[in-house]
Amino acid sequence: MRALASTILAAAVLLAGPAFAAPPAPTEKIELTKMMGRWYEVARLPNKVQNGCQGGTSTWQRVSDGFSVVQACHKGSLTAPVTEWKAKAKVLDPSTNAKLQMTFFNGLVKQEYWVLEHRPDQGWLILGTPGGRAVWLMSQRPTLPAGVKTQALARLRQLGYDVGRLEFPLPAKN
Repeated sequence: MRALASTILAAAVLLAGPAFAAPPAPTEKIELTKMMGRWYEVARLPNKVQNGCQGGTSTWQRVSDGFSVVQACHKGSLTAPVTEWKAKAKVLDPSTNAKLQMTFFNGLVKQEYWVLEHRPDQGWLILGTPGGRAVWLMSQRPTLPAGVKTQALARLRQLGYDVGRLEFPLPAKN
């Protein structure tokens, strides 16, 4: 009886965990100057904040104490007004520059983000949260060439993400 109860408890614990593995912590050094400028959202896991967002962008600018980040999208369609979220970002791990903390609403909301892959030669990066619940594929152009997009999606799959759950919003016009 006790063995059966232990087995049931163990199964419940395993089933209660996330349906995906958390991504590995970044280990490669990121060149921060190659992160600057405008990035276009190619794909993302669904999330409440970006529900219905189209034409998503994230613009990074270096400031004295880190980065100023402006995230924007059009809710519902590309003709809708722009919705913006302003954030400040700072590097948490100077050995890689790949772990960042972003603060929104004058520091009321804080979230850690990891640069899980950065391919400046191909113009894309993967940004995610440490627990694996959120991920974005970003590009330095509004769209990625098909072959490059296939490589980026393969890398997302290697990192443990279910690419079948990704949303592919319409690209920004600028």
